[in-house]
Amino acid sequence: MNRYPLWKNALVIVALLLGLIYTLPNFFGEAPAVQVSTARTGVNIDAALMTQVETSLKEAAIPHTGLTLDASGVRVRLEDTDTQLKTRDVLEKALNPDAADAKYVVALNLLSKSPTWLRSFHALPMYLGLDLRGGVHFLLQIDMKSALTKRIDSMASDLRIQLREKNIRHGGIGREGDAVTLRFRDQASLDAARGAAENVLPDLVWTLSESGADQVMTGRMKEPAIKELRESAIKQNILTLQKRVNELGVAEPVIQQQGADRIVVQLPGVQDVAKAKDLIGRTATLEVRLVDHDAMTSGNTDGVEVYPERSRDGRVNMVPVKKQVILTGERFETAQAAFDDAHRPAVAVKLDATGGRIMRTVTRENLKKLMAILLFEKGHGEAISVANIQGEFGDRFQITGQFSVQETNTISILIRSGALAAPMEIIEERVIGPSLGAENISKGFHSTLWGFVAIAVFMIGYYMVFGFISSAALAANLLFLIALLSLLQATLTLPGIAAIALTLGMAIDANVLINERIREELRNGVTPQAAISAGYERAWATILDSNITTLIAGLALLIFGSGPVRGFAVVHCLGILTSMFSAVVVSRAMVNLVYGRARKLESLSIGTVWKPGAGA
Repeated sequence: MNRYPLWKNALVIVALLLGLIYTLPNFFGEAPAVQVSTARTGVNIDAALMTQVETSLKEAAIPHTGLTLDASGVRVRLEDTDTQLKTRDVLEKALNPDAADAKYVVALNLLSKSPTWLRSFHALPMYLGLDLRGGVHFLLQIDMKSALTKRIDSMASDLRIQLREKNIRHGGIGREGDAVTLRFRDQASLDAARGAAENVLPDLVWTLSESGADQVMTGRMKEPAIKELRESAIKQNILTLQKRVNELGVAEPVIQQQGADRIVVQLPGVQDVAKAKDLIGRTATLEVRLVDHDAMTSGNTDGVEVYPERSRDGRVNMVPVKKQVILTGERFETAQAAFDDAHRPAVAVKLDATGGRIMRTVTRENLKKLMAILLFEKGHGEAISVANIQGEFGDRFQITGQFSVQETNTISILIRSGALAAPMEIIEERVIGPSLGAENISKGFHSTLWGFVAIAVFMIGYYMVFGFISSAALAANLLFLIALLSLLQATLTLPGIAAIALTLGMAIDANVLINERIREELRNGVTPQAAISAGYERAWATILDSNITTLIAGLALLIFGSGPVRGFAVVHCLGILTSMFSAVVVSRAMVNLVYGRARKLESLSIGTVWKPGAGA
């Protein structure tokens, strides 16, 4: 009656073993480390860089406990923070001899001390939030006025091209403040231009006025269009920041909107504020320009902008370009690594409709001339492609150059991520030291520990052996919860620790229901073995109902909450699921182990059972 089949006992044992394996990494702590990642595109992260790092450390006589290479960079594991700071200084000088033109980001980081055999099971510690691990916190203010100005300039450029294609004469197109202005000397041109402007720029409201002998059309953005521009600027800036922050290998960074025009960036585990600020400020922009043929043939580049171009043999060619920008990165919709007709690595790009029209016009008017695609990053420009315009093309073309396959992947990512839609300024920065995080972890651990001890003492004192079994099931629940958080690589914060403590109190409720149900069966004169079976079966419906209602509330917090509320909800929902398994399946397996083999039981150690009429 009270014996599990072999497969169910095996399931419980396997669950406990897996829970132990995936919980263990959280007890090994973290080691100080230095991470080397690229500071700009075209710089490779490969075995040669790893060898260079290792050689630099040997020359400086700096010991390390591990050197690893992955997609995000080279990581050096060290013994203490003093060696960590020394290592950063050594690698900074070795890898970036010219500080003004840094090729690599050398940043402080923390890595898990888990042994190799645990990492072979992909057993990793759970991520810790900023309040537990320490790190840096930035509050960024977006300059929405610059975003609006940039959009108005783009609209004026689009309208200028449209009027040129329709052969509509005008006295000039420009921007005055946050408005597009057009001047005309005759009514026919004004009427034709107004129809074209309303079709090309539906987001503008046009008004007419007179300025001397000229008639002036003034277009201002509609309020819904301004609102959409602001939302789009914030989303694009957040996306760009996420792609940049990933280079540091930060575990679970928090990048989210705050208010109408602010973004919060939290980088747990990063103690190097200067590198973090440098990373956030990094943006990559693309510009398409024509090559200045006269300056290239004569060699006289006075007054001409010149940018370097890398060749396959490592030589650097200087390319003079015209100042007029044909296209910017915002016109690129998609970019994918590909191969050209000669099976050389290339980047296939697609422009938006306006960009396609511009490119079609420029290529038609400049056949057999050179066109350069420039990549600007951290104030430095580089010609990533200089090609001869062989024919007219529109919104789809390929960027070819002296690329490797890895470089085409990198460039395509930079094009897709684009630039910041609007400039940002850091208006608040805070550094949370690891000592404060360690104190928070210690307090959270002790509160959970003493809460568990108090519950266990009460349960054992009140329910005797069944109380001990309930406490063991509660420990298994805590084991499963931490293992699940580690397996899912969830982020644990102070609210998450509070949710763990709350889960302990709620999880024991299921065992209380089971124990009281067994007592009730014993009071009704049922045999001990039958009372155990009936107690678990009849308490299950009540346990399920109460946990489902609590889970619904937790899911509501998870869906509609954000920040600390969402962290609390994640642990809360997972705790409900693990508590149902441990309180019912694990505790039943333990009860079967203690009482299931006895054919005749005289009594159960479940505390005092008061039967009707016992007093008489």
